Amino acid sequence: MTGEPHRARACVILAAGKGERMKSPTPKVLHQVGGRAIIDHAIDTAEALGCERIAVVVGAHAPLVRRHVAQRLGEGAVAVQDPPLGTGHAVLAARPALAGFDGDVLVIFADTPLISAATVKQVFALRDAGADIAGLAFEAAVPGAYGRLLLGDDGAVLRGVEAKDATGEELAVRTCNSGVLAAPAGLLFELLAKVGKDNAQGEYYLPDILALAIGDGRSVRVAFADEAEVMGINSQAELAAVEDVFQRRRRAELMAAGVTMVAPQTVRLSWDTAIAAGAIVEPFVVFAPGVAVEAGAQIRAFSHLEGARVRERALIGPYARLRPGADIGEDAHIGNFVEVKKVNVGKGAKANHLAYLGDGSVGAGANIGAGTIFCNYDGFDKFETHVGEGAFVGSNTALVAPVTVGDGAYTGSGSVITRDVPGDALALGRARQTDEKGWAMAFRARKMRERAGK
Repeated sequence: MTGEPHRARACVILAAGKGERMKSPTPKVLHQVGGRAIIDHAIDTAEALGCERIAVVVGAHAPLVRRHVAQRLGEGAVAVQDPPLGTGHAVLAARPALAGFDGDVLVIFADTPLISAATVKQVFALRDAGADIAGLAFEAAVPGAYGRLLLGDDGAVLRGVEAKDATGEELAVRTCNSGVLAAPAGLLFELLAKVGKDNAQGEYYLPDILALAIGDGRSVRVAFADEAEVMGINSQAELAAVEDVFQRRRRAELMAAGVTMVAPQTVRLSWDTAIAAGAIVEPFVVFAPGVAVEAGAQIRAFSHLEGARVRERALIGPYARLRPGADIGEDAHIGNFVEVKKVNVGKGAKANHLAYLGDGSVGAGANIGAGTIFCNYDGFDKFETHVGEGAFVGSNTALVAPVTVGDGAYTGSGSVITRDVPGDALALGRARQTDEKGWAMAFRARKMRERAGK
């Protein structure tokens, strides 16, 4: 038979594991992949699939995880598993959060952040095609501790078994269960209520519902995912391995879309990094979250960008740092050892070396000399500095905010500017130079006598 293609969807995300092998004070699912908490990747997938309800099962031992989920989805999305008695028990803990829901329930794991919505759609497609329970399988190069799936000639699941309970013959099977599955809400909880814990761990296994469903004559089928996509994270080494896969995939996607990367293996990307076709990224660039780079821009080597926008044809670096709120205009230059934070830099403006620009704006065509500092903080509050269009800020100028340098104005090198500078004016804020003739010669002679002990 053919199922209804538009039935409602809900998702249960299992996030109650203790993650003891991580050996970290940070809960496992709050570690990051691509600059985003692992659990948020799972929530992203559920939302992308159109799940109208999402329940995240957390452990009583992890209040930080509970807080994180509640902040994103609300308290109603949190289900607590206490005590932890296995994956089947965890899904049952989510039942109150799904009260009244009548549709398909998807179960995914919070520690497998690489699973995409496109892959999981195959599971729903199997449900639409008539499978009572649909799951996600993969062919493992080294099956190890993964649960095995035994399939019939027609691809239907005949049996699922955990590695700890498998026979030698079953351990030789390479078709493994990712744990991802979808089933009608009523059927899912009906089967879970029948699951026992007569196994090596004394726990209620979610995969046991497969055998119960098959025993009732129901159809159980699986779609297949790439093994890398279902990689779980249980240790720091596995976290690094997943991060590596994430990075390689994101680089490949961007290069396929027209981004030039001179040495892609050295570039670090985040989950939301947006780089337009025609942009160039040199080696050893880090894109922290919140960065957008437009066409024709060039990000030179050893630069670090976070929460910043780089407009068309802008040149960044080498060794530049863009912090949150930096907005670099078209054709602008931010050079080596320049840091920009919460500043709009206008079209064609330049700060080519050794400067700190924090809080304010730089007008189109302005030039910021080497050693310039926006003195934006008095120890308690932040203040803004605004440099007008076509202004020229001399080298080693300290602009003490709040202050404005007018359009076309100049500041003399080495100045400390504490008052607004009118447009087209020259501002000098430094002590007048005096020369004491012979002072240096006398100083050296005195120091030489002191060294000689005279």
